[in-house]
Amino acid sequence: MNISKDEQRVLHVLAQGGLIRYTRASNGKLIEADCFTHDGSLLVGCTLDIISRLRRKRLIESRNSGPYRISGTGRRAVRSQPDNRTS
Repeated sequence: MNISKDEQRVLHVLAQGGLIRYTRASNGKLIEADCFTHDGSLLVGCTLDIISRLRRKRLIESRNSGPYRISGTGRRAVRSQPDNRTS
């Protein structure tokens, strides 16, 4: 499956425990979304276009109207990356 660099970045954050909080319009479409890392930082560059592509590929999912998290398919699709945080 072809996954762009930006999609990989978002999936990597979600695989480490991050989440995507969203707001829907009255017609059910996403109007705003923010991607948070596991420590609460906001991921810059996570757009509605990237989120819609990840949803279409079923790499992220929302359960019981909760925030979007990585799916099992997404966990298998994400490439491993070294963690750049300092301990």
